[in-house]
Amino acid sequence: MLDELHRRNYATTTVQYYIQPVERFAKHFHRPPDQLNRTHLREYQAYLLRDRKLEPRTVKLHVSALRFFFVKTLNRRYLLDDMPYPKVPRRLPTILTVEEVTRLIDAARTLTDRTMLMVLYSTGMRNAEMRSLQVKDIDSRSMLIHIQRGKGGRDRYVPLSATLLDTLGAYWRRMKPKIWLFPGTIAGGAPTNR
Repeated sequence: MLDELHRRNYATTTVQYYIQPVERFAKHFHRPPDQLNRTHLREYQAYLLRDRKLEPRTVKLHVSALRFFFVKTLNRRYLLDDMPYPKVPRRLPTILTVEEVTRLIDAARTLTDRTMLMVLYSTGMRNAEMRSLQVKDIDSRSMLIHIQRGKGGRDRYVPLSATLLDTLGAYWRRMKPKIWLFPGTIAGGAPTNR
């Protein structure tokens, strides 16, 4: 299964999220997963929803992993009816008011925290994308931020507002980052790696 995931260039986190449900599936039945079949899949999915009371979104992740294992790794041509995704209720996101956002940003204890909050809020980028930003990714001429290897390993650009540029400028003048914009956030990186 690992080979199949790597051949498709799945992200490291996706690999972890796919391997763990298959391991749990096998442990549940005390048998290697390749010795299990459609009946086991149905029973296990019902167990996750009914007995473990997992949220439909979590069960959907388990189903995705098991589909990958049986269809892509073992080449078993199961029908989608054998492993249906549970119905997931559609939820609207909670949207903060301008006043709430202002209070949140103003509550930041340090200039670094304030800058990170502003980057996340004004660009909509993911936390991991923000932590991987480099100084060279900020393009003040084009008013764009280059996000490298975002979700799915894709690069993209997001707009850079004038307000965020001012804050980033103040942050840069004070912290003097060299490579990483927020060096202390890189997988155990120390602030000395600026």
